[in-house]
Amino acid sequence: MAHQKRMNSDAEAKSVAGSAYTGRPAGRTPEIWGRIPPRNMNFTGREELLAKLRAGIAGDVTAVVPHALHGLGGVGKTQMTVEYAYRYRSEYDLVWWIPCDQPVLVRSSLAGLAPFLGLPPATTTGIEDAANAVLDRLRRGDPYSRWLLIFDNADQPEDISDVIPHGPGHAIITSRNHRWKGVVDTVAVDVFTREESIEFLNKRVPRAMSPGDADRLAEALGDLPLALEQAAALQAETGMTVEEYLRLLSGRTSQLLAEGKPTEYPVSMTAAWALSVAKLSEKLPEAVELLRCCAMFGPEPIPRAVFSRVPPGLDEQLADLLGDPIRLSRTIGELGRYALARVDTPGRTIQVHRLIQALVRDGMPQDEQGRIRQEVHRLLVTATPTAPEDTTTWNRYFELLAHVEPSGVAESRDGAVRRLALNFVDYLYLSGDYRSAEIFVRRFEERWSADSGDDDADVVDARRQRGIIVRELGRFTEAYELNQETLARMEPSAVDDPGRQASLLLLLNSIGADLRAAGDFFAARDHDQESLGRHLDAFGPQHPNTLRVMNNLALDHGLASDYLAARGTHEKCYLEMWAGPPGIGRADILSSWSGLARAVRLAGGYRESCDLGEDAHAYGSEELGAEHPWTLRTAKDLAIARRRAGLLDASIEVADDVHARYLRLFGLDHPDSLASATCLANVLRSIGETEKAFELVSETLDLYPKVYGIDHPYYHGCACNLALLLRVAGEVRRARELNEKSLLGLEAKLGRDHHYSLTIATNLASDLAALGDLESACRLGRGTLRRLRALLGEDHPMTLACAANLSADLRADGAEDEGTRLFEDTIDRYARVLGPDHPDAVVALEGRHLDCDFDPPPI
Repeated sequence: MAHQKRMNSDAEAKSVAGSAYTGRPAGRTPEIWGRIPPRNMNFTGREELLAKLRAGIAGDVTAVVPHALHGLGGVGKTQMTVEYAYRYRSEYDLVWWIPCDQPVLVRSSLAGLAPFLGLPPATTTGIEDAANAVLDRLRRGDPYSRWLLIFDNADQPEDISDVIPHGPGHAIITSRNHRWKGVVDTVAVDVFTREESIEFLNKRVPRAMSPGDADRLAEALGDLPLALEQAAALQAETGMTVEEYLRLLSGRTSQLLAEGKPTEYPVSMTAAWALSVAKLSEKLPEAVELLRCCAMFGPEPIPRAVFSRVPPGLDEQLADLLGDPIRLSRTIGELGRYALARVDTPGRTIQVHRLIQALVRDGMPQDEQGRIRQEVHRLLVTATPTAPEDTTTWNRYFELLAHVEPSGVAESRDGAVRRLALNFVDYLYLSGDYRSAEIFVRRFEERWSADSGDDDADVVDARRQRGIIVRELGRFTEAYELNQETLARMEPSAVDDPGRQASLLLLLNSIGADLRAAGDFFAARDHDQESLGRHLDAFGPQHPNTLRVMNNLALDHGLASDYLAARGTHEKCYLEMWAGPPGIGRADILSSWSGLARAVRLAGGYRESCDLGEDAHAYGSEELGAEHPWTLRTAKDLAIARRRAGLLDASIEVADDVHARYLRLFGLDHPDSLASATCLANVLRSIGETEKAFELVSETLDLYPKVYGIDHPYYHGCACNLALLLRVAGEVRRARELNEKSLLGLEAKLGRDHHYSLTIATNLASDLAALGDLESACRLGRGTLRRLRALLGEDHPMTLACAANLSADLRADGAEDEGTRLFEDTIDRYARVLGPDHPDAVVALEGRHLDCDFDPPPI
């Protein structure tokens, strides 16, 4: 076998890499050093491969591309990457490890970087938002341009292609999949050279082997690093001679070959593993039992806390072990000493190599695997918090998330395990990782449906959760249809089942949001009014579920233009939530607080709304983070309140920031992105940036049908904003046509006596006046003013705007007395309600027309 020349120092490696080095202090530690496994003090060889990798990475001057180490399982790809990270750490300001065994968890690992980059943590903004924010910072090199991301054990290139930031830093991928060869620069990692094998064995075993013994052992193990580690650990622990080891290994190998074992794993590795397990079993049988248990977890670190409690029903042998902390510590230590597990004492974790896990599982009959999986499920149920809405539990959920799918939670028919699965879905949803939440809940729903039927309670509950998640992703029609199907299945079975009745009430709350998303605001109000009564009967007035329905009903009142009812209901709900009943989270409180500020604004209290909104936004930023969905919604509403109050400079600052965040976090066509775009466009028009406003409104209007449909009130409201800008640009006929079309659409959906309809009618009257049809303008203005006074009151700013416009049109049309009386009354009211210096009051005093725009509330 050919030998490689080994370099004996970093200095020698530096000479190969050449200009790759910056001359920074060799011992320098990166400012951010995240989740890198401990350095292998017995790392051996690989110098040419490391030098090749470093030269390739550092040589990317014009275009930085990822580099991949690929090779068979057990050849040491991960160990080589760990060694690279430690050896070249002085070249980086940030080094971060991202396990990729489960693609849906990659974003969780990225999100963990957020606080280190000056971003809100995932526990406050949600995993999806935090991960996107991290990727944006890395791409821009802000605040670090010298970064290294390591994507360990990535299978398919398409699984992580969207999370590899193409920026000024470096990315290394490890994979068993040769497909990476055509995607990125690759370095093939093979087994050790014989020289490296011999060197490793002499380093690993305290008693030096003779060159001949080491050579024979390496030959028998095929120079596979993981097999050599197993052999060396066993000999170091037992004092076994090489001769005896080879004899036993030969017997194991012959047995494996005789049994026709599959060739997915190297025979040498399988034999070496089996021999280590056999010897450990003789010394400490309970260690093998614990190893078999660990094999059913994921390949990521397992928190030691999982083994700190003995759940009911646990196997007696395992229960005895977990109940004896001294024996448990010794057992875990033995697994580490036999190289069957990596024990991280500072991090309080246990990790078993994925290849060893596979070998352990393959060595057990199916029924035994099933029994141990049940033990693992009991451990997970006991170790996982039961309140995913509590942000203080999210770190534990994050630690255990990597073990949900590998442990076979989806295959369990146990009710407690299925509740555990749905709690993890709730955690992903509440933390903002909607995509992963949907993937998980779909898998659970499909498997449980196959096992237990479509009408099973757990299947129906999973389907209910999926409806909520799909709606948050902006797929409103799909959510509505899914929830209606779930309702049809749930209602008949809930009659005599209290548990299903509780789930049915949760579904009813969700259906109210579906009706709002469809633009059926009055139907949503009636639905939620009935739902609130049923919640009060079932749970009482202070239960979290009841308060959430109350909050939704307050939103319904606002969408139905009953702002006083909205204000009163939001205020009652906020006070109840602020009292802190169990089950109410910070996001619940902020949702209610923000809703109250919005209702106050819609009722005409612009200054009060600013004060409330500023307090609520400060709370959200501190408790949930600046980019939590509800903090952003609160900020967007604050921008609207400031604009209505005439504080245009303060408004544009917030509106611009919120819109930029929404685009980065959610993209262009998310409902919240559309709302923030509408808000920003309205502020731009108010400060005279009409061309920018027109461009933004036009783009937004094109996107609304995709999200809401062509007949949704929000689409017509956004069209009203475009019509305003058309009139400003002198295209008055187009403005009139668009307003007439929008008014017809809103009347069909909401009727004429709705705030949105009357807003467009007020603007349409201005179009008619601008076209010289003063008679029609006055006729439309009189009717609209009468309706606004009845709906909103005589002092509401919307009513005053309509009155001011009508007074100008009356005087222009020759009705001087009527127009003057209305003008003087309106100016007096403006002075009392908004103050004489408010921009609206100034426009009215000058006899010019006021433009009334639209901002869509959250649904």
